[in-house]
Amino acid sequence: MTTADLHHSLLTVDTHCDTTSRLAWQGFDLNRRYRADTLLGGDVDLPRMAEGGLKAAFFAVYVPQGPRTAEGFALAKATAGTILDRLDRLFLEHPDACARATAPGDAAAIAATGRRAIFLGMENGYPLGLDLELLDQYHGRGVRYLTLCHATDNDLCASCTAYDGHMVPRTTPDTGLTEFGARVVARLNRLGMMVDVSHLSERTVDDVLAVSRAPVLASHSGARALGDHPRNLTDRQLRAIARAGGVVQVVFVPEFIRPVPRDLEGDRLHNELWSRVKAHYASVPVGADPARDAALEEEHQDLCRRHPQHRVTVREVADHIDQVARVAGIDHVGIGSDFDGGARVEDCRDVSELPALTAELVRRGYTEADLGRIWGGNVLRVFGEVQARGRSQA
Repeated sequence: MTTADLHHSLLTVDTHCDTTSRLAWQGFDLNRRYRADTLLGGDVDLPRMAEGGLKAAFFAVYVPQGPRTAEGFALAKATAGTILDRLDRLFLEHPDACARATAPGDAAAIAATGRRAIFLGMENGYPLGLDLELLDQYHGRGVRYLTLCHATDNDLCASCTAYDGHMVPRTTPDTGLTEFGARVVARLNRLGMMVDVSHLSERTVDDVLAVSRAPVLASHSGARALGDHPRNLTDRQLRAIARAGGVVQVVFVPEFIRPVPRDLEGDRLHNELWSRVKAHYASVPVGADPARDAALEEEHQDLCRRHPQHRVTVREVADHIDQVARVAGIDHVGIGSDFDGGARVEDCRDVSELPALTAELVRRGYTEADLGRIWGGNVLRVFGEVQARGRSQA
């Protein structure tokens, strides 16, 4: 069996893709094959998932943190609802290419039909506001994990970072999990939804592990020992998550994989262009104005030449997998790329090139059984345990 054949034989699961960001664009078709390293293409579409042998992915319902006010909560709730509506349409429009997955066994069952299994996770508890009952609604719409916060603190907990257009170390006291956040964790446990500790402060992670009655997930994080960034988990945290039966999914974002210098002007220009692109395709369908599409793409390519974005290699990603496996154990590591949300790997530019990671892991001596655990077995085991614990509390 070739390495490529081995990769395609695995039940592969990626626990964090921000692909929903493009579903907002008029005329964007996730069942069309786009090109890597382009504005329209991003990192993930259904044809490239098939090419790259990715059987299942968690698409993130991401809502950025805003004001912690009644108006802010209402807007966050509406934003989450709009994203979920778009995902509902995705499953209706492409029933032959993908299907909604809500339980661990769905990944294999859907993959057996040749389709992609799409799970949903919610990144940031902000859309809950202070209404615990909304968790039940999001669960009813298919959400199966909640990342308690994002780049800054919210009403659930403290984040591991502050935000200035980039995630930076927090300078205020780490206040950990709030009373409301503890209630959210308890409700997640009862619903059989995974508690995601990526983005959480060190104290918050400790607090979650102390109150959760089920194993936890780190949906897209790295190893702090290799990448000294607050978004990553220390060896102590890796061991604690493993002792609680949880799993850490290794991310592909360069600034988490290794220290990279910041290009403040480049960041500003890339963010400004992205804002204009989102605004344009919110009103003009993709393909309706080919000249404008081409002009935006040329501006993007020119900006990438003048301000190239940092990339890492598959070998560096594998180093983090090695570290988590060594410290937490082979049963507690997986893959959470953050494709379409900051992942940039020069020899794995998009989801179609994922076999390159498997090839690197084979080169390092990981067995077929190891690969099965890393690529999906571990997270599906944890997911199953979380759902079983939920049923026992019902």
